[in-house]
Amino acid sequence: MATTRQSQEPGGSAQRRRSFWIDPRFVVGVVLVVVSVLGVDALVNAANASTNVLAARSALTPGERVHASDLVPTSVRVGHTAGLYLRASDVPSAGVVVTRAVAAGELVPHSAIGSEAGKSLTSIVVSVDSSLPASISPGSRVDLWASQSADVADNGGSSLSADGGAGARAAPTVLVSSAIVVRLVDQKNLVASNGSSVELLVPKSATASVLDAIANDAVLNVLPVDLPVGQ
Repeated sequence: MATTRQSQEPGGSAQRRRSFWIDPRFVVGVVLVVVSVLGVDALVNAANASTNVLAARSALTPGERVHASDLVPTSVRVGHTAGLYLRASDVPSAGVVVTRAVAAGELVPHSAIGSEAGKSLTSIVVSVDSSLPASISPGSRVDLWASQSADVADNGGSSLSADGGAGARAAPTVLVSSAIVVRLVDQKNLVASNGSSVELLVPKSATASVLDAIANDAVLNVLPVDLPVGQ
């Protein structure tokens, strides 16, 4: 009987010792769970992080010089794209020059500022023959259309839209494509009272054509290049 108990005791001790062993697969599983939790927490914190960037207080047009005080600091969650937008520390004391239109309230991207804008653009006020579409506002891109009178069109070789009688005009053509609206001009400040007037930024290479159209009483109209979403 004693021999039997002695032969059983070593085996029982081995079983008790084995019951305290840790399965390596269990350890690996715990590590993976911890790493996953930490990774998700890091992603959530990164997504919730806010960055102060600058937004346009009003519509910005190419060639305009702006300073940090002209822009609105805005706290936004832009994640890894934060470096694409202008910060107050990026604006020197001399300001920056806008190189493309930025709408009011829009975040100002680095790609919209520079130092060379205005060398190839000029500002000109044109009176158009009809009311402006509601979608046109400062910063909008528009096409400037012109319809020359019959005698001017004949000299230029353009086709006529009427039968050549008095008041006949050539078919409208695009005089300037993708001009930038600087402002809508108050008609009270102008002698002309018909239609509407708008200040445009146009390429300097097109200035002569625009002035020629105005001098020869061409019928001018502006049409939006882009339409707001939903229209």
